[in-house]
Amino acid sequence: MNIYKNKSIILFDGVCNLCNSSVNFIIKHDKKKYFLFASLQSDAAKEILLHHSLNKIIFDSIILIEDTIVYEKSTAVLRIAKKLNNGFQLLYIFILIPKILRDKIYDYIAKNRYKWYGKKNTCMLPSKDLKSRFL
Repeated sequence: MNIYKNKSIILFDGVCNLCNSSVNFIIKHDKKKYFLFASLQSDAAKEILLHHSLNKIIFDSIILIEDTIVYEKSTAVLRIAKKLNNGFQLLYIFILIPKILRDKIYDYIAKNRYKWYGKKNTCMLPSKDLKSRFL
């Protein structure tokens, strides 16, 4: 897994419209190309999760793997924001809110994401320009 050195991997629900929009947002604001992406439905994600001893795929949570540490839910979102440009790194201040409270909000959004934003029948396919950022 050292081919991902100095990169962090974001695993996301590839059929979720909110998740896909979030990935597009991250790509737009990740000028240093710090993040790589994989849909949780992909073989790459399954291999990465197994490598990190995560046998169960959790489709209702974004997963960030950074320096061999796995982050989920609100912690993953805030650690991602910390690496973005245009002031979004300031959102990391919310890490001071207890995780249990942050994750309650995250879980509420995750539970309703298909109802509010819809879902696709298949995972998104990256454009030629972005293909190198996807595993």
